[in-house]
Amino acid sequence: MGRLDDKRAVITGAASGMGRATAELFAAEGAAVALLDAQAEPGVRAAEEIRGRGGVATFRRTDVTDEADMRAAVDEAAAAFGGLDILVNCAGIIGADKPTHEVTEAEWDAVFAVDVKGVFFGTKAAVPHFLAAGGGAIVNYSSIYGIIGNDEFTPYHVAKGAVNMQTKQDAASYGRYGIRVNAVNPSTVLTPLVEGIAAEYPGGLPAYEEMMTAHQSLRRLGRPDDVARAVLFLASDDASWITGVTLPVDGGYTAR
Repeated sequence: MGRLDDKRAVITGAASGMGRATAELFAAEGAAVALLDAQAEPGVRAAEEIRGRGGVATFRRTDVTDEADMRAAVDEAAAAFGGLDILVNCAGIIGADKPTHEVTEAEWDAVFAVDVKGVFFGTKAAVPHFLAAGGGAIVNYSSIYGIIGNDEFTPYHVAKGAVNMQTKQDAASYGRYGIRVNAVNPSTVLTPLVEGIAAEYPGGLPAYEEMMTAHQSLRRLGRPDDVARAVLFLASDDASWITGVTLPVDGGYTAR
């Protein structure tokens, strides 16, 4: 038996990285998964590979910054699967690496459109299906930089702080309806984007990993599966009495 047998899930940002790892793990654990992403080709391939392993998966090119498109994507998934049990809001961008006084309005808005409004639109679209079903689970992808600050990527950090607060607010609002809302807060994870950065770093991946984990208790970078397994727990019935949690999945970074 899988931990998500007979569950039906929508996952945004599912074409690559942590979103794809989450979709693959959910399918392996028995869920039917609807992959949503702005990147069509890798999204189609991801869904095909899941089906090739015997899983149930669909893909729809979706713009999470467009409320109507997001609602249509969620409604189509619910119609295809006969309902909806889980939403994972994973889609996100990093944006401009600038301090507040140098960030343009356009740079600020670009990050908030995906990282904050994407969560808002996804949740807004999924909640009616959960209300109809008598419950559901939402897991939002945030970041340790929604918990702590540093001197980089100001719009991203502020956006992830908003995601954490949205998580707590929605947990408080919807718990009475059997809807749980939690978030994972990863530190640096070896997604394709990070692998590209590490490859260009002097000394390559080993040197990059040493530098990036100097303040972690566990001195290795995260892997997409590390975070996906935390999402699996929060989405599953194993976490049926857990809501409003912003869980660091960070190798102990925020513990130090």
